[in-house]
Amino acid sequence: SARWVARSTSCSTIGRGERRPRRGTILADWLDGLKLFGGMVYLVVGGDLLVRGSLGLARRAAIPPLIVGLTVVALGTSAPELVISLHSAFSGFSGISIGNVVGSNIANVLVVLGVPALIHPARAESAIGRQASFMFGISLVFALLCLLGPLGLLHGGLLVGLLVTGMVLTARGGVAMPGIDLEEAEVEFERVLGLPHELPGIVLFIVAGSAALGIGADLAVEGCVAVASQFGVSEAVIGATLVAFGTSLPELATTVIAAIHRSSDVAFGNVIGSNVLNILGIMGLTALLIDVPVPASILRFDLWVMLGCALLLWGLAQKRIAIGRRMGSAFLLAYLFYY
Repeated sequence: SARWVARSTSCSTIGRGERRPRRGTILADWLDGLKLFGGMVYLVVGGDLLVRGSLGLARRAAIPPLIVGLTVVALGTSAPELVISLHSAFSGFSGISIGNVVGSNIANVLVVLGVPALIHPARAESAIGRQASFMFGISLVFALLCLLGPLGLLHGGLLVGLLVTGMVLTARGGVAMPGIDLEEAEVEFERVLGLPHELPGIVLFIVAGSAALGIGADLAVEGCVAVASQFGVSEAVIGATLVAFGTSLPELATTVIAAIHRSSDVAFGNVIGSNVLNILGIMGLTALLIDVPVPASILRFDLWVMLGCALLLWGLAQKRIAIGRRMGSAFLLAYLFYY
């Protein structure tokens, strides 16, 4: 009886972000790793299904492609990161929530730009400089909010307000929100393969995608907490490394394809746009719904690495310096050192 009470007490602290006791079996350790991996797979597949279903619904409802590009395409592709952040925050693991965003922004610069540079040099186009300045300014604002204390309703409102402002400027031709190609949005319906046409198929895609996102978030967060306890580190560390790298894989795939086609502006725009959406969209919406404490480890180290990466990307974009194989290799080595 005493042993059962002790175990129940230790398990009840998990929801408040404390580390779980080590299970002590190899099988359990492997299962925890599989939960994390399987959760990431569910998130990627669920996000893809949700975007396709939403695009099919938008076409059936005759919604202008411009609105689709600014909403469904822009925010829908960030659904895995958003669901992970919301689920972990509401489960009491704020370290995973904010660690995922900070770590993803680091991985986007060092890995998502570093790997394609090994295939073909990437150079920012002239218009990217303004977008990079917007991204760097957003990163500074986010860092300041983190230093001031837990991210709450007012902080979330500020971030979401900046997101809406950026989208409005983009719709008016200001191109404040990078990664949103309005001309490409005009042919988005024809470009996306496997788009559902009939209403039952659209509903199936949306429901299946939403369900997969929910299952994936639950598995990924549970696996993340378990893996963190196995290695004796905080959930924030796993969120900033394993989870962040996993949620950056779609961006990596996009930039690799862009490098094969020698479209360096696509690579830069994708990374900058993803970083902006991570901060304004994901952390903004999460902070609107629930207070998000910032772990001390994030404040001591990861936040400054993220700012350094944002500054590096801003400098490359302003000077239009090409990222070649040497610099791409240096980016990857820097990420391994951070990891």
